[in-house]
Amino acid sequence: MTLLERAIEDSVKTCRGLADLEEPLNRAAQMVLRCLTSGHKVFTCGNGGSASDATHLASEFLCRFVEDRRPYPAISLTADGGFLTAVCNDYSVDEMFARQIRGLAEKGDVLIALTTSGKSSNVLRALEEAKRKGVESICFLGRDGGFTKGVATLDLLVPGDKTARIQEGHKLLMHALCEMVEAKLPRK
Repeated sequence: MTLLERAIEDSVKTCRGLADLEEPLNRAAQMVLRCLTSGHKVFTCGNGGSASDATHLASEFLCRFVEDRRPYPAISLTADGGFLTAVCNDYSVDEMFARQIRGLAEKGDVLIALTTSGKSSNVLRALEEAKRKGVESICFLGRDGGFTKGVATLDLLVPGDKTARIQEGHKLLMHALCEMVEAKLPRK
């Protein structure tokens, strides 16, 4: 078996396992739909590849996923390099997302966080700050969930030990979430 064939097999196996997450994914979609249709905001965050995925997810809500519709407020907490470097310099990297949640989020908003390891202290702090403010949260996790498992309002755990396969699972779940939410969002 070639490396590509093995990667495809591993990816298919990971993606098939996501069927077990149908019920929590439905709950996540209801949470996001309730947030956006009541005039609130979705925030996203993550590190590295998960930061890119977080920005991708926010873009799907703010621009559109498939259908032409009005934009809905979604903000990637990973997108402002000036702010992130200021917080890292003046406070710590652990506070880069929590400080934004503290300053921008309000009850009714939803935080969607991504961490393949479940061991990202800055993601943990964002979830803790969201909880402190009464903001619901969804966490896309990998491996065994790490020390972040159970902190969010709702976890979507993609088991496995390969970051690439976990991220592929996260992307599939993110796109399914977008599809579920967009189908019920008002167009105007």
